[in-house]
Amino acid sequence: MLKWLSTSFWDYIASKILRNRVFLLILILLFTIFMSFQWKNMRFTFTEANLLPDDHEVNVQYNSFLEKFGEEGNLVVLGFKDKNFFTEKNYKAWEKFVSEIKKDKATELTLSIEDLRVLEKDTIAQKFKLVPFVNNDSISDAYLKTKEKEFYNDLPFYEGMLFNKESGAVRFAIYMDKKIVNTPARKAFIEKHLNQEKISAFEKETGLDLRVSGMPYIRTLNANSIIGEIGLFVGAALGITSLLFFFFFRSFRATMISMFVVIIGVMWSFGTLGLLHYEITVLTAIIPPLIIVIGIPNCIFLINKYQQEIKNHGNKAKSLQRVISKVGNATLMTNLTTAAGFGTFIFTDSTLLKEFGIVASLNIVFLFILCLIIIPIVYSYMPMPKEKHLAHLGKNYMAAFMNWIENTIRHHRVAVFSTAIGILVLGIIGIYQITVSGSIIEDMPKKAPFFKDIVFYEKEFDGVMPLEIVIDTKRPKGALKSVTLKRIEELQETIIEIPELSKPVSIVNLVKYSKQAYYNGNPEFYELPTKQEEAFILSYIKNSTQKGNENMLKSYVDSTGQYARITTFMRDIGTDKMQKIEERLQDKINHIFPKERYEVSLTGKAYVFEKGTHYLIDNLVQSLLFAIVLISLLMAYMFRSFKMIIVSLLPNILPLVMTAGLMGFLGIPIKPSTILVFSIAFGISVDDTIHFLAKYRQELKANDWKIKRSVYSTLKEAGISMFYTSVVLFFGFSVFTLSDFGGTVALGGLVATTLLFAMLSNLILLPALLLSLDKTIANEQEFLEPTLDILAEDIEEENSNEK
Repeated sequence: MLKWLSTSFWDYIASKILRNRVFLLILILLFTIFMSFQWKNMRFTFTEANLLPDDHEVNVQYNSFLEKFGEEGNLVVLGFKDKNFFTEKNYKAWEKFVSEIKKDKATELTLSIEDLRVLEKDTIAQKFKLVPFVNNDSISDAYLKTKEKEFYNDLPFYEGMLFNKESGAVRFAIYMDKKIVNTPARKAFIEKHLNQEKISAFEKETGLDLRVSGMPYIRTLNANSIIGEIGLFVGAALGITSLLFFFFFRSFRATMISMFVVIIGVMWSFGTLGLLHYEITVLTAIIPPLIIVIGIPNCIFLINKYQQEIKNHGNKAKSLQRVISKVGNATLMTNLTTAAGFGTFIFTDSTLLKEFGIVASLNIVFLFILCLIIIPIVYSYMPMPKEKHLAHLGKNYMAAFMNWIENTIRHHRVAVFSTAIGILVLGIIGIYQITVSGSIIEDMPKKAPFFKDIVFYEKEFDGVMPLEIVIDTKRPKGALKSVTLKRIEELQETIIEIPELSKPVSIVNLVKYSKQAYYNGNPEFYELPTKQEEAFILSYIKNSTQKGNENMLKSYVDSTGQYARITTFMRDIGTDKMQKIEERLQDKINHIFPKERYEVSLTGKAYVFEKGTHYLIDNLVQSLLFAIVLISLLMAYMFRSFKMIIVSLLPNILPLVMTAGLMGFLGIPIKPSTILVFSIAFGISVDDTIHFLAKYRQELKANDWKIKRSVYSTLKEAGISMFYTSVVLFFGFSVFTLSDFGGTVALGGLVATTLLFAMLSNLILLPALLLSLDKTIANEQEFLEPTLDILAEDIEEENSNEK
């Protein structure tokens, strides 16, 4: 069963690669061209990340809401906090600014001062009609001052929707066509009408500080930021890894070969996204730079091994052969474990994570194939490395570092274990202090102008994130019944009491406004009709809601009148507070809406995201355990020893506990971006363990199963590559801290920290464990490691040659 990974197999692979060099290079070139043609299929996502499975109850409710009321995230708001708006000059400038927006076919409706409509009673037709609030033929400073007073004092229906009475802040609304809000046409609309140039020109003309927000606007600018960061990450990753590579190897040739390999890997990763027709999301956007960061360690191990072989015997052909036959299997296993770390996301029910896991794991395997083929072939055409190219193998700083490691293991093993236990205990304490958080806008760039506008609307209007409550009355026209209206009003009073939520809007607000209009616009009558008033006021409403553009009810109840909606907006409060708000609302709903007569559900983008965050957290342990089990199976396949599985896992689980503890102590919450850290870091950190144990296995056989001699010999050779790769990984993941997105910064910083500690753990704790365990761990029957048996014969041959 294991014959395919025997000595003959890897010798066969090595000979095939070196004998078919031109053919393989042409094959890689053709495949690269094919993948580059797939780039045209790449597209950026035009919706928020949905972290829940499609068939999840929350998603089903949300889709049901969209079917009844249409897309909720089609609102763009424009506002300012300046009393100088109500002047003739600024009014006309504003009218000119929005006139082009109104003409665009992507605009469904605008709610602005110049086209604002108010209810007025038509006693002849016995209905309400919408009449202009402002007479555009009578514009003057004096007239607008009068209208300003009416606007703030006589229109309670629009309070919280269009103005903040206390602060004087004003906002107007643009409702985009719901059919195009999740398409590229939305981006074209935003960039055409609400670009920075036009906004700046309006501000310069009027002196007003225009604030723009709303989900279509936020999505568009946020997407542009993500696209811009792909280039930043790729460039930064290439720059930092190439500098580190050159610093370690002091060879332009080795550096350029490695950069060539990872650039092809990046091209293939973009091609994979296009080939599979996956959207570029905030997660898949980080795959290209990840390929660079993960690919360089492959290059380091292969090139370092080639140079060590050259230094040992000076035979180029034998060196290239052994690079493949000796390191190929261990490198395959390290790439498989890394791919497994990402591959665990494939088994979640979240489409977002599944696509990320598929693309990442596939391209890690592609990267292994590229490294194994290109590096030996390119070196086969190049002259032998010079002495200066091999000088790094005996650098003083590396010798000093490895001597310190060896001295620590040899003389301070008790301190090593005590430190590990102390870190474990502190990590567990920190884990209990971790909080859960997450919102759609939490990780958006804090320095971006559009984020500052979000903060403005949170302060003045309690947020821009829609939260919807749907009331099913279980009978047609039930939403207009007096008892239903009173229940909705009671629920709205609870919403008003919650400071994180904005003033709600529903059919109740319209009915109240209708009573005010019935009494000639007197704001004192802005309240629900009494029993005596219901008959004639509701009849006016029914007469006003005929089919057509002026159907005033269509935004608040569905076409059957069975379903009513309450719309509110929420601040960026995170899932912890959101859960408390949900519990408070649910208690109130259960109290005032009898389940036998009503079915009430919470939904909206903010609610879906909050539930998605908790869904991911619930699956975090499952995903991480799956990664541990999968990698343990790989270890069992390699070593055939339960003790070796434990030894290999402990140095890699400890860094995860440490990172989780740091998150708790530093107040870094668990959220969608930081959830990914553990599976990714675990899959990568195990690579060092595999390389160490692979070399350890060789040394055991070469040193007649003497543990101490084998451990220290392993440190001297494998330790250098492990140090190089870990430093590259640390700085490589650190490039993500250049991001403006908080989640990407947290992901990069936490993974980098985990991997740095994992290096120390694998260089100190792992050898200490090997030295401290009973010698039975080195027993040939218990420690078979069939996939690395091929190395023993090479070592014997090498030793005899060196003698």
